[in-house]
Amino acid sequence: MHGGLTAVAGLSVGHFTDPRRPTGCTVVLAEGGAVCGVDVRGAAPGTRETELLAPVNTVEKVHAVLLAGGSAFGLDAAGGVMRWLDERGIGIPFGPIRADGRQATVPIVPAAILFDLSIGDSSIRPDAAAGYAACAAATREPPAEGNVGAGAGAMIGKLFGIERAMRGGLGTASISVGGVTVAALVAVNAMGDVVDPANGRIVAGARTADGRGFLDTMAAFRRGEWPGAPAATGTADSTASATTLAIVATDAVVTKPEATKMAQMAHDGLARTLRPIHTMSDGDIVFALGTGASGLRAHTTLLGALAADMLAEAVLRAVRAATALAGPGLPSLPAAHDLPGP
Repeated sequence: MHGGLTAVAGLSVGHFTDPRRPTGCTVVLAEGGAVCGVDVRGAAPGTRETELLAPVNTVEKVHAVLLAGGSAFGLDAAGGVMRWLDERGIGIPFGPIRADGRQATVPIVPAAILFDLSIGDSSIRPDAAAGYAACAAATREPPAEGNVGAGAGAMIGKLFGIERAMRGGLGTASISVGGVTVAALVAVNAMGDVVDPANGRIVAGARTADGRGFLDTMAAFRRGEWPGAPAATGTADSTASATTLAIVATDAVVTKPEATKMAQMAHDGLARTLRPIHTMSDGDIVFALGTGASGLRAHTTLLGALAADMLAEAVLRAVRAATALAGPGLPSLPAAHDLPGP
């Protein structure tokens, strides 16, 4: 089935895409609260409230998760999500009743960002107004895919230069098994190539010097090819700064440690489809949400394995839904469907 992340009862998804340049943010709202775990594997993450999600720490549930472009600046968008939730009295209650007669609350909004500042005017990035707008646009309908929200400025395969990169994007997928639904949503902005695990073929990634075919980043590595200075310094410039952000979710009843394990296992879906993954230039992160709306329990191994499968499917959907980028002041980036197949 394809309902995407919103096939999980208790969740809604909203995008904000900035029309001034390709960037934006995507919010997943869990207004009734959802148990949340996280697993960070990239070496260049940009996050907010992820430490709170450790199984040994106090808070059990979150009220939204935000994914944003704009690099570290994009974390500002979480403030807009908090404001939207606060206006509706959604969050952890505390203290006395407020002057307006409502219970005071603190919304819990973990967030993570990806690097898209090398496309267009880098002074334009998601802010609190963008996060608020994403909440206002949230719906239970299947989420839009491609170059929307956090995937608006996403790129694939830029280690060898933006002029040889391709468009990334945002994708989502879901499955229901035994009365339990598991789903994934991902913003694909990886340094590496996207590979279809069904046949091992590259779907999008770094292109050859003439731009007509795929370089195959891992094959290039095996030949000893590396794009200059980063080999000596162990760092990478902005053309390689990347990050793939994902949220997996279920309507099963889960604990915080189980949600954390689900996030860990879901990274296998990234490893199957992105080559290489979890690099020094990527801030790859998977959040896992459990709404408990089905009222059913399921084995963590089943949930994690299905989450990995859905995440792999969502990665492929993201790049296949992407569209080419071109325009004044923008790099020319083809999408997966613009290159001939093998």
